[in-house]
Amino acid sequence: MITKLNKYGLLGIKILVGLAFLVAGLAKLAGVETMVDTFEIVGLGQWFRYITGLIEISAAVLLFVPGVQILGAGLLVCTMIGAVIAHLTVLGPSPVPALILGLLSSVILFSHRKQLPFG
Repeated sequence: MITKLNKYGLLGIKILVGLAFLVAGLAKLAGVETMVDTFEIVGLGQWFRYITGLIEISAAVLLFVPGVQILGAGLLVCTMIGAVIAHLTVLGPSPVPALILGLLSSVILFSHRKQLPFG
């Protein structure tokens, strides 16, 4: 049984994570200088910035679409795994923000595990 605290706590996490990724994705698509510079350092080209921005925005929206929240959360977890690896290998200085967003996305993913065919 889901208590009100669990229900509204999860909603709060979804709103926080959704807004964070919506803003980050829009910044990537808008070509904010910091984002352009970051992806230049990563070395995969600016096309990767656009793809990442689209994934972040799409996944943030999916967090609120019944039946596919697990897909949105899964995309965000994978994105943050990539971000942590990038911070540890080429970007520096700290992967902590990506770790926190990844953990919060994992909470959402776990909370919607029943959407899996074997969940």
